[in-house]
Amino acid sequence: MLKGYESLELSTQMIIKEAINRGIKVEVLDWDDNFIRLIKDDKIEYLKQATRTSADRYISPLIMENKEVTKLILREKALNVPSGQTIKSIDDYKTKTLEFKGKDIVIKPKSTNFGQGVVILKNPYTDYDVKNAIEQAFKFDQSVLVEEFISGKEYRFLVIDDEVIAILHRVPANVTGDGKHTITELVEEKNKDPLRGKGYVTPLEKINLGVIEKEYLAFQGKDFNTIPIENEIVYLRENSNISTGGDSIDFTDDIINEYKIIAVEAAKAVGAKICGADIIINNIKELPNNDNYSIIELNFNPALHIHDFPYKGINRQAEKKVLDLLGF
Repeated sequence: MLKGYESLELSTQMIIKEAINRGIKVEVLDWDDNFIRLIKDDKIEYLKQATRTSADRYISPLIMENKEVTKLILREKALNVPSGQTIKSIDDYKTKTLEFKGKDIVIKPKSTNFGQGVVILKNPYTDYDVKNAIEQAFKFDQSVLVEEFISGKEYRFLVIDDEVIAILHRVPANVTGDGKHTITELVEEKNKDPLRGKGYVTPLEKINLGVIEKEYLAFQGKDFNTIPIENEIVYLRENSNISTGGDSIDFTDDIINEYKIIAVEAAKAVGAKICGADIIINNIKELPNNDNYSIIELNFNPALHIHDFPYKGINRQAEKKVLDLLGF
């Protein structure tokens, strides 16, 4: 925590600390919105939430916000993305999902971040499961995407100024059993970690026990009162977002350069100078091919702090690259 700025998101605090180290004057224009102004000599730059800057054209975030348009553009650049269908009315879901029958699928709002409204259904699932997931997604947008589920591990590539600065593997919210305590008790204990908090002012977010976690546990034949056996890892969600209690593991030095090139090409395709590319990869040592990787999402306001303070790994000092990009 940076003294005097504790109420700001951690990524913004990181930018401010590095700016001060560089002799840049910092003004907080809106504390609630994490909106700051940086001044050095006759140079002025405005930043919102650490990674919304003048380096990106207005249209780039709008492209990334629209998952359907993003996929279209990436396909045109011969980059691999999941097949999918757009649903604009709950009445259309049966005909629109026929091609996915018997396959694992992902259901998500068309234009949201942070894993909001995202549900992954693995076969076997019922028609009710599909309809319920689509209804949940409609709470976040007027259009819903149904996509094929791509097997493999998900990695977040942080691209700044046509370079991959850091890569994380994000593990879904989980607890490890000890044969004595319930899942609720294990979550409470894990949430005591000072690295975990709420509102992105800490490197990791606290794990919640809500409807999604309840349903995902039920799918595994468990509930909040289940006592996992010793060393049993119990996952509470399918999605791996840090914002929903996931863990972060640094893989920057472990993934071959060919995947970094793909992440940079994806960012360039949408005209983004700062971008978080979420890529599913089956084998990080195998050269990319259409069966081995898929870009599932591009993010226009990627968090920096998850790369500086991973659950496991080293500090990648992402804030320095942002200030370099802005010419400070």
